Amino acid sequence: MAARPEGTPVWTDAMFTDVEGAKTFYGDVLGWTFGESSSEFGNYTQAYKNGKAVAAVVPPMPGQDGEPQSAWCLYFASPDAAATAEKIRGAGGTVLMEPMQVGDFGSMCLARDPSGVTFGIWQAGQHEGFELEGKTGSYAWADVFTREPAKADKFFTEVFGYGSKKMQDEHMDYRVFDLGGPQPVLGRMVMSAEDFPAEVPPYIQLYFGVDNCDKAVEAAERLGGRKVFGPMDSPFGRFAAILDPQGAPFAVIDMKTTVGEMPEMV
Repeated sequence: MAARPEGTPVWTDAMFTDVEGAKTFYGDVLGWTFGESSSEFGNYTQAYKNGKAVAAVVPPMPGQDGEPQSAWCLYFASPDAAATAEKIRGAGGTVLMEPMQVGDFGSMCLARDPSGVTFGIWQAGQHEGFELEGKTGSYAWADVFTREPAKADKFFTEVFGYGSKKMQDEHMDYRVFDLGGPQPVLGRMVMSAEDFPAEVPPYIQLYFGVDNCDKAVEAAERLGGRKVFGPMDSPFGRFAAILDPQGAPFAVIDMKTTVGEMPEMV
């Protein structure tokens, strides 16, 4: 597989206090199976759909105080994690975890943008990232949810060289980023005060593909998850936002079921 361009969403993982519970939940809702945990790397456990790697789950590291909030972390491709970390600092972001080698798999670092959004950087080695995406049970899309769009927009375009376009909608401030091609790679949504209480931090909302959005929501609720909004029809697909039983937000989307015309982006 050719290396993905810098700034391409390339991988995702999440930390769960109850890893077995997370495996049961996502196995049912998204149809994932799981490989053997890697004790050498903190019991990191990859998730698969149809035998292809789509995500990973991991327990908290020893010595972490309390129970850390579960959340999905999106990693962006980089040819040089150390150089990207310097660009992050230069653009006003914060490096939370310095670039580190992960065996022969690659190198990673964790960072936060000036508006408070946490994300990861992945420099591929043997592990090149998603083996399946844009399909049922795999990563489909991501939106940066922020209360400070000007800061987020400036940061992500500076660090990754994105181009951007804004949706022509007087009721919504939504922007998409691209890497120079016709297809966008990331979205940005403003967190409104009425929809997002002050205690909800900025984050990146991941969308996973499903065959049937309504059935995925039913499965999530049956297993202790909570629907935040939806299912909702859109030109992009029928989607819903969910909190899993351990509090990690994510969304599901049936990309085959579209309603309405695609909005104009300028």
